[in-house]
Amino acid sequence: MQEAGSPPAKVVFLDRSTLSPETTLAKFGFPHDLIVHERTAAGDTAARVRDADIVITNKVRITDEVLGQAPRLKLIVVAATGTDVIDLKACASRGVSVANIRDYAVNTVPEHTFALILALRRSLIAYRSSVREGRWLDADQFCYFDHPIRDLAGSTLGIIGDGALGRAVADIAKAFGMTVLFSAYKGTSGMGPLYTPFEELLRRSDIITLHCPLMPSTRDLIGAPEFAQMERRPLLINTARGGLVNEQALADALKDGQISGAGFDVVTTEPLPPDHVFQTLLGRPDFILTPHVAWASREAIQGLADQLVETVDLFWQGRPRNLVT
Repeated sequence: MQEAGSPPAKVVFLDRSTLSPETTLAKFGFPHDLIVHERTAAGDTAARVRDADIVITNKVRITDEVLGQAPRLKLIVVAATGTDVIDLKACASRGVSVANIRDYAVNTVPEHTFALILALRRSLIAYRSSVREGRWLDADQFCYFDHPIRDLAGSTLGIIGDGALGRAVADIAKAFGMTVLFSAYKGTSGMGPLYTPFEELLRRSDIITLHCPLMPSTRDLIGAPEFAQMERRPLLINTARGGLVNEQALADALKDGQISGAGFDVVTTEPLPPDHVFQTLLGRPDFILTPHVAWASREAIQGLADQLVETVDLFWQGRPRNLVT
């Protein structure tokens, strides 16, 4: 893509600090100037990408207004799988390609998902807290039964999202002896025998886990009406995206006993604001919130970085991959 004698391509990484410090970013295989910003505020984005040929972003939003001030821009690479921070329609209309990173978290996200499931299903947080508070000594015997403990074997796991992560979660579930249901799209029918209607999955599942993208069709996928259909008081796990679950409705469902617990790694607004409804849940033993780190094993982040560099190189060679526009 680069003509002989032309200046080096300008590559701008807007939020390098979203990758761990020990992650190594290899050099691109073409003449370039790389400008790395640890963080970029919304008001600084346009100025930083104005002369860029390639932009790398993880969570910094690229809007139509920003694109309008970047006439040289050819490629945006999102250092993640989800592309909801990019105005894809505007990119398509302006001829800007967008690529993402795929299948880098097929171990780390499923493992984190089951860490949340096991911690809640076996009341690990509650028991750990009670031991610290002296309850074991007060019990005056080798164990006590203050909090419920349930096996995974024989229970039903409902998975919403049948991509690589959903399928990896299903494999782990089957190893635990669980029955696995994959959800059909909400409001649809006729997807075939491998899929369970969305409403039926809500009724039958002991645990529900989300592994689908955030789009207009999936925003508030689970809200008050859906919680009302959860007959088995399941655990609800979200390691996908904030916004898939109506967060006020979740808080109400947890407090009203419509679900047995919730494990979330994502929130609509990150980091968690002081006035967010989840702040009222943080002291509960049946609620676990982790700071969007399900994807963040050392191995996964390095794999992401390696794939990012390769994706940029292939695009510059005229062999693009992982394009979403």
